[in-house]
Amino acid sequence: MRKKYWSAEVTKTSNALDLEENLFTWKDSKRIARSLKESAETSLRRKAHPFQSAMSMLNFYINRAGKNLSAKRKKILDQAKKELRKLYNKKTQEEKNEKT
Repeated sequence: MRKKYWSAEVTKTSNALDLEENLFTWKDSKRIARSLKESAETSLRRKAHPFQSAMSMLNFYINRAGKNLSAKRKKILDQAKKELRKLYNKKTQEEKNEKT
């Protein structure tokens, strides 16, 4: 008998963003980021800024996958976070601190 994980269900049926099928399995981090951005910006159900919604969904997936995420997949998804920041012209806290 297979276990059912609530996080898998949330990823599939999120009420905030309409995600493309198998989005988190794609190999191109830029494509993942663009798709998340488009989903967040076209959603009429999100409750936060598009950047925050897109980043939250990506972080949710990474955090819920946990130890089951291969190093290669984690690297791609972490790169997608960087790409998402670029698309929204957002800086990391480290980049902000460098200027002070």
